[in-house]
Amino acid sequence: MFNRVFKQFKKKEKKPLEKPSEKKEEEKPPDLKVICADDPDAYEALYDTMFSDPRKIGVSMEEAVKKGDFRTAGGLAIYTEDIEKVKEYFGKYAELTGRKLKILEIPERAVKKAQEYYTKCLKEEKAK
Repeated sequence: MFNRVFKQFKKKEKKPLEKPSEKKEEEKPPDLKVICADDPDAYEALYDTMFSDPRKIGVSMEEAVKKGDFRTAGGLAIYTEDIEKVKEYFGKYAELTGRKLKILEIPERAVKKAQEYYTKCLKEEKAK
């Protein structure tokens, strides 16, 4: 009985912590900043407008528009590569909020970079 009591309080062996630098690069999804390294304006345009995984948004583009959520609708338009809707929805969002959005200046380049991100990131997620 005495041994059982001591086993309860015995220190457990600690596993060595893995340092972030020791993790394999392949495990991390691609970073938007890395993908946009050659086009910092596209990064600036997408940073606050695109979704990292738009499949997880619980609303369709049409539902978001009906609710007046033009930011969400615009983010979904980026995913569907609909440049006209990107301009329309983020234009309305900018008008309502008074914000100046970089994506309205370079929508084609931004959508192209977003698609590059989605192709790499979402493809890797499916493979897991």
